[in-house]
Amino acid sequence: MRTRAVSRLGCAALVALLAAGAAGCGGGGGDAKKSEGDARPVKLAPLPKVDPAAVKGLVGRWDGAGKDYFQFKADGTGVWKKEGQTLWSGLAIPDGRSRFRFSWQGGDPKGSNYWGATVSEDGRKMTFSGTGQTYTRTSGGKAAKGAAPDGEPTTPKGH
Repeated sequence: MRTRAVSRLGCAALVALLAAGAAGCGGGGGDAKKSEGDARPVKLAPLPKVDPAAVKGLVGRWDGAGKDYFQFKADGTGVWKKEGQTLWSGLAIPDGRSRFRFSWQGGDPKGSNYWGATVSEDGRKMTFSGTGQTYTRTSGGKAAKGAAPDGEPTTPKGH
């Protein structure tokens, strides 16, 4: 019982840390004295239309060591989940050949932002910029066999 409570606290702390940091992605460094420009909300561009060919290397499920995972579909939409809770959902926006930035609060942050990921050249590992953690592809894309484009198994369980 105690272990589960600690686990949930750890997850909540991670979400709070990432949310607090992401809210400040347009601001300055860690100065105690904030400038007026840091108080303004970050302007987000409208979400672009994502070409399925541009996100093909990201499609599928990516499992992390912390029992969390990312899941991306061919249209670029994705989720980050842990213990049944959605930590992030939105759009993966191509930002180079193997780099993707993640939408934030329904918009495109456009600039440098640590809500993103880089896929390894062999397509088997993904590094999430928000935590520096590496995730392993478990379905979809090059490394999976027998998976549909959305990363779901193509045969029902038990067959």
